[in-house]
Amino acid sequence: MNAVYTKAVLALGSNLGERNDTLSSAVADLVDPPEVRLLAVSPVIQTKAVGGPPDQPDFLNMVVTVETCMSPRELLEHCQAVENKHHRVREVRWGPRTLDVDVITYGDLRSDDPVLTLPHPRAAGRAFVLYPWSLIDPAATLNGERISVLAARAEDYGDIAPFDGFGDFDGMPTAGAVTEL
Repeated sequence: MNAVYTKAVLALGSNLGERNDTLSSAVADLVDPPEVRLLAVSPVIQTKAVGGPPDQPDFLNMVVTVETCMSPRELLEHCQAVENKHHRVREVRWGPRTLDVDVITYGDLRSDDPVLTLPHPRAAGRAFVLYPWSLIDPAATLNGERISVLAARAEDYGDIAPFDGFGDFDGMPTAGAVTEL
């Protein structure tokens, strides 16, 4: 019997430790099991923290698209296991973290389940999710609107900066970080 695969969009972020290395190895961990196949990886962007405690280090963010035969709940549990592998600590809501992995969409599934609401309930207003997603899937829509349009309207759009991958530790680039789009 052939498994049925569903396309999912995952958003990754990190603002503690070796952020870029964490994101790279997290992508590898996410697609390690044969039940998850990598379709596309966005460029990494740097953004200010949205919500949570003030004065957090900047985040590196990216989006990946995958196809999976895991159920939505199994995919969420897999994402949380990858977060845990990278020493994710949940002390403060939206606080600093080594790794955050969110399931943004799972096919066309809509769910109001409080454990896994789909599409992600805040994604349509977060440029740090929408902008990198638009770079790998320009025709994608969320709630019937093109994600590039949603990204441009998001409050955090002006805080997006490209990241070149050099000199990264604890959200403080030590060399080579690009600060303007």
